[in-house]
Amino acid sequence: MSNLAAVPRVAVLAFDGINPFHLSVPSLVWGSESPRGAMDPWDITVVGPQPGPLRTSAGYSLLVDHGLEAFDDADLIVVPWWSDPTVAAPGHVVDALRRAHARGAVVVGLCLGVFVVADSGLLDGREATTHWTWTETFRRRFPSVRLSPERLYVDEGSLVTGAGATAGIDTCLHLLARHRGQAAANRVARRIVAAPHRPGGQAQFIEAPVPQEEADPVTSAMAWARDRLQDPLSIDALAARAHLSRSSFTRAFRSRTGTTVHHWLVTQRLALARELLESSALDIESVARRAGFGTSARLREHFARHLDTTPSRYREEFATPSPG
Repeated sequence: MSNLAAVPRVAVLAFDGINPFHLSVPSLVWGSESPRGAMDPWDITVVGPQPGPLRTSAGYSLLVDHGLEAFDDADLIVVPWWSDPTVAAPGHVVDALRRAHARGAVVVGLCLGVFVVADSGLLDGREATTHWTWTETFRRRFPSVRLSPERLYVDEGSLVTGAGATAGIDTCLHLLARHRGQAAANRVARRIVAAPHRPGGQAQFIEAPVPQEEADPVTSAMAWARDRLQDPLSIDALAARAHLSRSSFTRAFRSRTGTTVHHWLVTQRLALARELLESSALDIESVARRAGFGTSARLREHFARHLDTTPSRYREEFATPSPG
């Protein structure tokens, strides 16, 4: 599930004029917190094309102590932003990305930072995403990349790409779950008051990514379903709970979540199964039933398709040791 060190060394590449929010996302999810508790912080270094001051779009400057030499021992390199998607990134930057990836570093592009990763050629022949407003520019500049602009993030193993600003949080939470398990990602999501998991296939541009009104019938139906994942749940059952017709509920659900009821249910059940495998001693068959997959065979099928692993292997990697 992960080829990173126990406490990964992260290099975050900043360019002149960077938006501070984009720069802060990796540290928000993986960095230190006060008080401590959700996870051991990862070792994060901000890197510039060369050491020195960098202006930000917020009107203040940052002093960056490290240049591209910090890539040499980084396990994970994040490019969270780029100033102009119509202009190629500097040659020495993309060369450094290629060298780091060749020696085994995971390279992550977020939002317009995906353009920099694409400039390196590492994404040629691979699937990627980026901010939806720059889709045509990306396709014109990088025809060899299989762009999926509807996705929040795309995980290609050693290459990961994420879409717009808040999708960077989703991407970093996904990488945390990949490395440390779903329970750790959920703890951090609660700390930063973010949704615990949005699947990479969820749409970028939707009417209401996080429904807020408690009285909303679709939101109420979703909460009702989350409490009953072990039961057979159909679109008709959720629609009835929301007091809507099947077609009206389906349209309203997609407008609020950007995905289908089936895909959402599978995602919720996978998250529950992962937590049960990490934190309980239930056998695989019991986990499958408790998470709503019915049988261990179906659970294995979904783990293989969505997580590229087996439930047993996942438990071996992420199970929380018992006290004593």
